[in-house]
Amino acid sequence: MAYLFLFGCFLLLVVVSSLAARTGYRGKVCDGAVGYEVPAAVKADPALRKRANDLVAFWCTGVAVLGAAPLVPLGIVILSGGGKAISTWGLAAFAGYALIIGIVGGYPFEKIKQLGASAER
Repeated sequence: MAYLFLFGCFLLLVVVSSLAARTGYRGKVCDGAVGYEVPAAVKADPALRKRANDLVAFWCTGVAVLGAAPLVPLGIVILSGGGKAISTWGLAAFAGYALIIGIVGGYPFEKIKQLGASAER
């Protein structure tokens, strides 16, 4: 049951980050209804808006790819029908990997805040 939960979490991560990347590719990161909360300076400057869209598109696509990698070993364990298991160290590695993915996923949004702060100076 725990493997199904982990599989579902990583699958959800892939779906959510793919939707975020789609928002970036469509150029709607600064749109309040569809996109995300960004500083006013980023919304006002076309170059900063493009940079924000590019950041979200690139990094969220990377998160989706990174999040898909654990689906393979988890899927193999689930499909084995109880014949295989993941050790405690393996589960700790999954947790560490998820933490790294979370940090990578938050990077573009922190960078957008910095873009807004540097433009207001």
